[in-house]
Amino acid sequence: MGRDAAKSASDERVRLDVDERRERLLALGRELFSERSYEEISIGDIAKAAGISKGLLYHYFPGKRDFYVAVVRDAAQDLLDRTEPPEATPGDVDLLHAKLDAYLEYVEENFRAYALLLRSGIGSDREVLAIVEGTREAFVERLQTSLPFSAPTPLMRAALRGWVGFVEAASLDWIERRDVERAELKQLLAQTLVAAVIAAGGQVT
Repeated sequence: MGRDAAKSASDERVRLDVDERRERLLALGRELFSERSYEEISIGDIAKAAGISKGLLYHYFPGKRDFYVAVVRDAAQDLLDRTEPPEATPGDVDLLHAKLDAYLEYVEENFRAYALLLRSGIGSDREVLAIVEGTREAFVERLQTSLPFSAPTPLMRAALRGWVGFVEAASLDWIERRDVERAELKQLLAQTLVAAVIAAGGQVT
C-alpha cells in the first residue's frame, strides 16, 4: 500500500471512530435525559457515564446545551426515519395501518428516546422547540400527502395537527402504564383520525 493510500485509510478510520463515538454519546444522552431533567445533569455526569474526560466531551460538543440539542435532534430524526413504512400506493387505506404499526413499534422499542423527544425543552429554548414542532409538522405533511382523505383545508390541517398531539399523549400513556394492547391502541388511533377528518368536513375516500 502506498503512502497516500495508507494515509487515506488512516484518515477514514479516524473519521469512522469519531462518528461512532458521537453516535454512542447521543445514544447515552437519550438515556440520561429521559431519566433525569436537563438541570439535574452536568457535563461531568455525562463524561463520567461515557467513560471519557470532560475535555474529550467538549471536543464533540461545545457545551451541555449543544449536547442536549444534538440529542433531541437525533431522536427526532430517528423517529421520522424509522416510522416511514414501505412504499405504498397513496389512497390505500392499508397505508394508515402500516404507518400506525411503524409508529407504535418505534415507540415500544425506543420508549426512552420517544419520551425524551416529547418532553424535551430547556425552558423556552427556541431551537429545541423548533425541532419538536418540526417533527410534528412532518407527520402532518405525511398525512396530507399519503392518506386516503380528501384534499386538505385549513380546518383539516388543524384537525390533523390536533390528532398528532392526541397520538403523542396516548402513546406516552400506553408505554408508561402498559395496560392497553398495541392492537387496541392502533384501532383507537385509526378511528379517531377518521372521526377528526369527518368532523373537519372531509371525506374518507
